[in-house]
Amino acid sequence: MTSWSVAPEPVGSAAAGALWRAYYTEVSDRWYELHEGRRTDPAELERGIASETGAGLAAPTGVLLLARYDGEPAGTAGVRLLDPATAELTRVFVTPGLRGKGGGPVLLAAAEDAAHGLGATRILLDTRNDLVEARALYARHGYVEGAPHNADVYAEHWFRKDLRPRTA
Repeated sequence: MTSWSVAPEPVGSAAAGALWRAYYTEVSDRWYELHEGRRTDPAELERGIASETGAGLAAPTGVLLLARYDGEPAGTAGVRLLDPATAELTRVFVTPGLRGKGGGPVLLAAAEDAAHGLGATRILLDTRNDLVEARALYARHGYVEGAPHNADVYAEHWFRKDLRPRTA
């Protein structure tokens, strides 16, 4: 039987690094292919990967979650506090070969639990036009599109979700 598990992971671990590289490569290549008809220049790709250390995804104000499928690293989601009540969801990624097997919803649920654990009552995220699968996932799980909450040059859609109060 196949199964998903999700747990916090140090940003600097080998598994987290490999998944960050896969995520960044995919979103960068998709953007360049759409806008310039080419893949990301290798040197630019390396600079982009190196520039995002993930420092905001560490305790006490953040967490990187790593999903495993049958024990193998298969996806990530990052959560960081923007203020005491607001968390931001970032780096949501499931490896291409495992998409459609339930990893996205498992990661979202774990990220929402992590946001609660950090004290957040709402969660925000941004994404792009070309990431249609991500936008559909968020909408299916109660995220509502709204006004921009940041000025990220690549952000084209902004979502939010009020987190349900935890029950004892």
